[in-house]
Formats: sequence, structure tokens, C-alpha cells
Amino acid sequence: MTEQITTSSATSAADAVTPSPTDPLWVERNGIRTYTGFSARGARVEVGPAEAGAVFTPGELMKVALAACAGMSSDRAFARRLGDDYKTTIRVEDPKDMAEDRYPVLTEKFEIDLSMLDDEDRAKLLTIAQRSIDKACTVGRTLKAGAQIPNAQFEQPTED
Repeated sequence: MTEQITTSSATSAADAVTPSPTDPLWVERNGIRTYTGFSARGARVEVGPAEAGAVFTPGELMKVALAACAGMSSDRAFARRLGDDYKTTIRVEDPKDMAEDRYPVLTEKFEIDLSMLDDEDRAKLLTIAQRSIDKACTVGRTLKAGAQIPNAQFEQPTED
């Protein structure tokens, strides 16, 4: 039996902000409203409006980031109980509020087979998984805390 598990929790007090090393990320324009995102590690992603075809919209990328972060954060808890080869699909399908041009709710829905567990073990595992997400999912923690987004900075390109 595959269960659909929805995660949510209260925001905890924020820890002091400390710098953490990150690889540079950037996007480059490659057409009308289309961009390619890059990481210094060599990853790339195509970004643009839905009508551009095989691209992610920025909102889709946010949902994918949230789902992947929840999955990565809970992976050890599930693998420890279900085995390293367990399967799951995590969806974030909440609709966009078109009038406000934002997503008012982002619900992580895990589709995962927990039929081999009794009710008590299932409840315990889900509690542990949720705690792991609450503690370690940077994307979810950032969204819940309402990250500050200063105005964009506009600079002249530097000459190479």
C-alpha cells in the first residue's frame, strides 16, 4: 500500500546567521524570457515561461527545490527503516494565486509504501522523518521564516 504523507510544522526560533560556503550560482539570458542557470560544479538548468517548452518556470524550480530538500532531509530516516532501495515520489502541486502572482501554500506530499509497518512503527517513522525535515531542510526553513529579499542590485559588467 502506498501512502500519501503531507508534511507541515511550526517554525522554530532562528539560529544566529553564520556564513556558509556555497559555490557560485548564476543565470545567463539566452532568449526572450529564457535563461540557463549554472553552478560552479557544472550543473545547468533551463528556465523560462511554460510556453517556452522544455524549461522549468521559476515557480516550478522553487517547488522542485522544496520537494528535493524534504526528500534529502528525511532520506536517512526512511532508508534506515525501509532499506537503501526504498522508493518515494514527493510532489508539491499547490496552485498559484494568479491575482497575487504567488504560491500561498506549498504542501510536500510523499508517496511512499509503508505497508510493512504496523501503526505504531509507521507513526514513529513519520515523526522522525518530519523532525528531520524541520531540522535540515534549508529550503523549507527559509520559506517558513520568510527570508528577506533586498532590492536587486544593478551593476555594469566588468571587462575581462
